[in-house]
Amino acid sequence: MKSLFHKRDTCRLCHSSRQELVVPLAGMPIGTPNFQVPDAGVDDPVFRTAVPLELYLCRDCGDLHILHVGNPEIQYRHYVYTTSISLGLREHFATYADDVIQRHAVAPNSLIVELGSNDGSLLGFFKERGMKVLGVDPAVDIAKRATANGVETIPDFFSDAVGAQIRKTHGAASVVIANNMIANVDNLDSLVTGIRNVLAPDGLFVFETQYGLDVTERNLLDTIYHEHLSYFNIKPLQRFFARLGMELIDVQHIWTKGGSIRVTVQLAGGPRKPSAEVARFIAEEDRLGVDQPAYYAAYLRKIAAIRDELVALADACHARGQQVAGYGISVGTTTLLPQFGLENKIDFLVDDDPRKGKVMAGPGYDIPILPPAALYERKPAVVVVFAWRYVNPIRAKHARYFADGGKFVVPLPTVSFIGRAD
Repeated sequence: MKSLFHKRDTCRLCHSSRQELVVPLAGMPIGTPNFQVPDAGVDDPVFRTAVPLELYLCRDCGDLHILHVGNPEIQYRHYVYTTSISLGLREHFATYADDVIQRHAVAPNSLIVELGSNDGSLLGFFKERGMKVLGVDPAVDIAKRATANGVETIPDFFSDAVGAQIRKTHGAASVVIANNMIANVDNLDSLVTGIRNVLAPDGLFVFETQYGLDVTERNLLDTIYHEHLSYFNIKPLQRFFARLGMELIDVQHIWTKGGSIRVTVQLAGGPRKPSAEVARFIAEEDRLGVDQPAYYAAYLRKIAAIRDELVALADACHARGQQVAGYGISVGTTTLLPQFGLENKIDFLVDDDPRKGKVMAGPGYDIPILPPAALYERKPAVVVVFAWRYVNPIRAKHARYFADGGKFVVPLPTVSFIGRAD
């Protein structure tokens, strides 16, 4: 059995050993619906072990991150989540490709390399716009399908050595992109060295990632899990890239995942001047004090208040002999169940995807998974919508449940209710 995780004791960005625990969360399993674990049954430790989920703040550079690092061979070699299935994401990718090409005047036939390219959806839009494309992704089956569909994909983890090899075989890249991938990497020095190895002298590294400030200010709790090791803010990123011979020159605030950033980086001494947005983001982070431990106390209070409200609601329903259901089977559900103390309060889960299995197993719980029709057959008093970002399309499908007197409970960013009269 491969080890599930290890704990590092230094900052991922600056290597300082001055790490302070600021957001202690309930442990959760490494195994999530995002990936398969071949030959692992429901009682395998990958699902049953509650691995610590704790956010640490680097007291030297201010980076916010998880130090308990999941085994990437377990997490990514058999990944099943594909970007093309997410609502609105293909449209986002089309405008993403247009923005990068137009904003930076990328010439036709330039090489675009994507790290963590998944099924090649984003690179496909660059290819349609006349670019040469190459993907790198460790998920063997997904990489094979992407290549078969016309987006050549190297089935491996990106590193300094892989970057150097791509330079030899494909030439220098005009743009390296990474979409919700950089936060998942533990060894960021090797990653950035590889990017430097493959970039043309005037090339750019453009990446999207969850914005740490949005996670706390907008209470995006369901984005915290062991795949997402880092919750980046701009100030520590600026210092990190400078240490490795690169320069952060632009930031854009984007809507994906409830609040993300698109960051543009060039080689140190590159031809472009930094945007005023970089200084503006850093000034706001300084104003809020996100590099100080005291800032995170308010975030912990928000989480505790939601947990207390949801537990009280579930207990009241059960005291009346009523059931409590949950809607949505995802990695976010795996996070939220223990954070809100609902592991043994949810009587059953439903999901629109019939491939989700029959039970959601975790540390100390086994929750039945049923088709959405169970909402009408079992008539739960309330349904906690773990897929809270999609509550509007979900509610549109279930007018009958509301007509029977049922209620949806939306847990984030604060608890709200949807019923027949809403």
